[in-house]
Amino acid sequence: MNSQAAEVLRLLMVRGETLAVAESLTGGLVAAEITAAPGASKVFRGSVTAYATELKHDLLGVDATLLAERGAVDPQVAAQMAVGVRKALGADWGIATTGVAGPEPQDGQAVGTVFVAVDGPTQSSFNAAGGGKVIPLRLNGDRAEIRMESVRSVLALLLKGLAGEQTGNERAQDTEQNGGF
Repeated sequence: MNSQAAEVLRLLMVRGETLAVAESLTGGLVAAEITAAPGASKVFRGSVTAYATELKHDLLGVDATLLAERGAVDPQVAAQMAVGVRKALGADWGIATTGVAGPEPQDGQAVGTVFVAVDGPTQSSFNAAGGGKVIPLRLNGDRAEIRMESVRSVLALLLKGLAGEQTGNERAQDTEQNGGF
């Protein structure tokens, strides 16, 4: 397990919140990274690997018209995947990955085009404008490198949301749990 995943789990535990994952190009790598740590079951609700485009609609509620018009590799698709998995699995936070790992372009998008998304509690800064946060990525490397960088990027985006949302009381609780004052 990498330090990002460990920090995600730690912050979720401190906050008493849960996480669900929707994956496409990463094919379960995000969930595997999170569940590599003992105790992940305290905060991790589950994941949906919706590799086929129609499953993004059927399982995660992504708008069928959006998928038909823009394809699966789109920032709005990523955002709707994060919202959909959060709702479907009853989690406080939902994260999603969609993109093209290669070796061929898909839906008119170049290899390395990736979108990662986070949707959090309604009071989170990510949802202040009525939606989550989506980051577009243009990644280089082979298929494995693109997939692993997508995992790192979505976890980094979630960390930013979690760290930015800690209240003073949560920070004090966290410091106390780690031997501080």
